[in-house]
Amino acid sequence: MQREDACVFEPADNASALQDPPAVILELPAQAGIAINGDAPWDIQVLDEGLYQRVLAKGSLGFGEAYMDGMWECQRLDQLFHRLLSSKAEEKIDSWSRLRLLGEILRHSLFNLQSTQRAFQVGEQHYDIGNDVFEAMLDPTMSYSCAYWHHAAGLRDAQLKKLDMICRKLELQPGERLLEIGCGWGGLARYAAEHYGVEVVGITVSKEQQKLARERCAGLPVSIELLDYRDLDEKFDKVVSVGMFEHVGPKNHAAYFDTVHRTLKDDGLFLLHTIGSAVTSPKTDAWIDKYIFPNGKLPSAKEMTSAIECRFLIEDWHNFGPDYDPTLMAWWENFDTAWPFLEARYGSRFYRMWKYYLMSCAGFFRSRQGQLWQLVLSKQERGRVYRSVR
Repeated sequence: MQREDACVFEPADNASALQDPPAVILELPAQAGIAINGDAPWDIQVLDEGLYQRVLAKGSLGFGEAYMDGMWECQRLDQLFHRLLSSKAEEKIDSWSRLRLLGEILRHSLFNLQSTQRAFQVGEQHYDIGNDVFEAMLDPTMSYSCAYWHHAAGLRDAQLKKLDMICRKLELQPGERLLEIGCGWGGLARYAAEHYGVEVVGITVSKEQQKLARERCAGLPVSIELLDYRDLDEKFDKVVSVGMFEHVGPKNHAAYFDTVHRTLKDDGLFLLHTIGSAVTSPKTDAWIDKYIFPNGKLPSAKEMTSAIECRFLIEDWHNFGPDYDPTLMAWWENFDTAWPFLEARYGSRFYRMWKYYLMSCAGFFRSRQGQLWQLVLSKQERGRVYRSVR
């Protein structure tokens, strides 16, 4: 496996023998300053002319699958995606396949892709792939969400700053009960129990997360349950959800906030940490949906505020989306460094899939299409003034 830090791409010797790409294939990358078989690190090196038909027939899904199959290469995928997404070229690529695009829109409009019957699919397909991948990629807190890089010295410090900021925003007090919806591998639950003296109930739809989270939180007042959020029926002083709302889907936003409302005490606080989309979209990226986060849907601010209205008051809305770019690049560096120890189990196609995932997401946030929001919400019954924390 050729590693990125050793890659120096030259135009292929057989480039002249490859079929000339359709004009539209050249035009759209050119609008983003990207060349086919060019010399810049963000240029696309075509290794198989079948790439063109893949992209024309399947849009962004075909583009990603072609990379997984080794049909094209790029020295700096993150820079490629930053340029493509900043120029909105992926929307133009998808517009070539209007029937497929219409099918995606109808799929999200007509079906509840995040129903209770589907709730555990993302856990099985993504979070259960293997704890060894995530242990190698993430920091020691096992935080699989955007870090807070303000004055941080590296990934671990940035994640610890994020965890502590969450606890301070929630005004956690010793003896309180904290509900965490989507608890991951227990990083926040462990931190809150150790440093703020609270009792934590965390829920997840991933069996592998539950197993490791219980091990990591052993001896602490932390309970980790395999449970869909709609089945919750207890009262808590505070509620937090980090990196889970992206799996809820707009058809379930009302049910989600209703669940939090009935589980939160009247004088409590709810912190919601979620990726957000800069614009409301009727679809999600087909490649991400198929290979990374099935049934996921990034919320827009408009969709969220519509569901929040008449349920909660917005005490604070904090956007630090640009911090996701360095977070993803740090995850990639860790994963790539650990790959020799993972390769035998996962294989080269997984490596290319994971690289495409992390690099495309880095480009997504670098282009500012992706946002990262932390909202602090309260019930109207709470009478105290909330002081924002940064």
